[in-house]
Amino acid sequence: MRAMRAVLGMTVLFVLTAMPAMAEGFITPFIGYNFGGDSGNCPSLTNCSQKHTNYGVSIGTMGTIFGVEEDISFAKNFFGDIPGSDNSVFSAMTNLLVGVGVGPIQPYLLAGVGLIRPHVSSVSLSATGNTLGYDLGGGVTISVAPHVGIRGDLRHVHTIQDVNVLIFTGQRLDFIRASVGLALKF
Repeated sequence: MRAMRAVLGMTVLFVLTAMPAMAEGFITPFIGYNFGGDSGNCPSLTNCSQKHTNYGVSIGTMGTIFGVEEDISFAKNFFGDIPGSDNSVFSAMTNLLVGVGVGPIQPYLLAGVGLIRPHVSSVSLSATGNTLGYDLGGGVTISVAPHVGIRGDLRHVHTIQDVNVLIFTGQRLDFIRASVGLALKF
């Protein structure tokens, strides 16, 4: 049984390394909407309005089956827009992509790890926390021209450790991000 696994593993490795490198690079500026979990969650605060917008960029490469990307996003007023205070969540995730890397419609799944950095400040206090996080999700890129496409995805983002930043303490941060962007391929 062990020999059979070794032969199977070597065959898969040989097939993957024997395929020509057909990776295509991409850069996708996006706008997104955070929801669920801790996003814009201000039910106990007065004079708080919920904000859910984020923006960022994904840069990466996609082969015929596998790819990798760096996803950087920023959400101002992540915890809600509160007068006299400022808050945000920054994330930088490195993701492995698995999907269909050829054709006009390219669906994919993703999983990755990276930095999640919540920040909260008021007139006299300020707190920023760096924590390790992960994301899981998927999406699709639809080509509209040879080097241009529309990319949309949905990701569930979590911190691995508890976050302690003034109004949000002693718990893990999690939310869902839906985004759409212009995929420029090279």
